[in-house]
Amino acid sequence: MKKIWNGWLKDSVFMYCIIYTITTLVNSIAYLTSGTYSDPNGNWHEIDRALIVLIGVIAYKMATKLPIKNIFIRMIVTYIPTMLLTFFYIWLTGFREPLASSAYHDIFINYTGLFLIISIITIVLEKSKSRNKKRDIKENKIRTK
Repeated sequence: MKKIWNGWLKDSVFMYCIIYTITTLVNSIAYLTSGTYSDPNGNWHEIDRALIVLIGVIAYKMATKLPIKNIFIRMIVTYIPTMLLTFFYIWLTGFREPLASSAYHDIFINYTGLFLIISIITIVLEKSKSRNKKRDIKENKIRTK
């Protein structure tokens, strides 16, 4: 268990906590600045946010850990099932309360936008690591000569 915790779980839990905290603060600030002093959706809204953030963290881990070399294919393989999972969760919430007419559109825009931002950051970091690794290999060859 310690190996799993130190391998990927600790980073995932930390990432989850940070993203959930930031999204909760942004949401709360938005409500307060608009004059709403309590969340009209109540505790279910917090649970919804928690589960959507969890899906996002799962997507990030999939995108960074799947053993697919082509990064664009890896992103597509990650995006499709996690977007479907998000749609499924929204569909399930429809049994609890009526969905807004734009519920699927809103989650599609929000999830896709965040996914693209994180994907771009991941691609840039991965390309940077690759360049640094190639540079280090070249420098080591020069030093050994």
